[in-house]
Amino acid sequence: STNHKDIGSLYLWFSFIMFLTGGAMAMVIRAELFQPGLQLVDPNFFNQMTTVHGLIMVFGAVMPAFTGLANWLIPMMIGAPDMALPRMNNWSFWILPFAFTMLLSSLFMEGGGPNFGWTFYAPLSTTYSPDSTALFVFAIHIMGISSMMGAINVIVTIVNLRAPGMTWMKLPLFVWTWLITAFLLIAVMPVLAGAVTMVLTDKFFGTSFLDTAGGGDPVMFQHIFWFFGHPEV
Repeated sequence: STNHKDIGSLYLWFSFIMFLTGGAMAMVIRAELFQPGLQLVDPNFFNQMTTVHGLIMVFGAVMPAFTGLANWLIPMMIGAPDMALPRMNNWSFWILPFAFTMLLSSLFMEGGGPNFGWTFYAPLSTTYSPDSTALFVFAIHIMGISSMMGAINVIVTIVNLRAPGMTWMKLPLFVWTWLITAFLLIAVMPVLAGAVTMVLTDKFFGTSFLDTAGGGDPVMFQHIFWFFGHPEV
C-alpha cells in the first residue's frame, strides 16, 4: 500500500517491535548491573548490548515512531489526500526492516557485534572494533537514506498539498515542528553518513581520518558526530 495511514501504521508497529527489542537489551544490561561483579554476560557482550540498545532505541524506536505519526497526521491536518510522494514514502519505510535486520545480525558474526557505544567514538570504532563494524555502517547508511526520503516527503507535502485557505499561519503546530525537523534531518543525515564512512575507510581501507598517527584527529569525529547528533535528537 502507498496510503499514508497504512504506512504510518507500519512505522508505528515497526517502532513498537524495535522498542521491545531494545528493551530486551536494556533488561540484559540492568540484570548484569543488578549486583557488583560479573554474573550473567561477559564484558564484550555487555558492550555489544549497550551499543545496539542505544542504536535501536534512537534510530529504530524513537525516530520511526515520530515519522509514523507524521505520516498519519500531516496529510489530515493540512487537508491533503495523501503524502506528496506516496511511492517514495513506501520505500522509505520498507528499507528500515532490512537495515535493522542487518544491524541485529551483526551480533551473530564472528567477533561479535558493534561493541563501542552508540556514539561509536574513534578509535574504539576503528582500531579496536570487530569486523561487524561494516554491517553496522551499512545499516546506519540505509537508516539515514530512509530518514532523508521521509523528510523530503514531509517538506514537499506541506509546501504543495495544503488545502485552499490553509495558509502558513494557519498550519497546526505539529505540522510546523515537522517542517523544521525535516529540514534539520536533510541537513544532518549526510553528516552522519560522512562520519560513519570515515570510520569504515579507517578500519578497512587504510585511511587515517581519525588516526593521529596518520595526521588525523579522533576529536574531529566527535565534532562531526555531534553536529549530526543534537539536531537529530
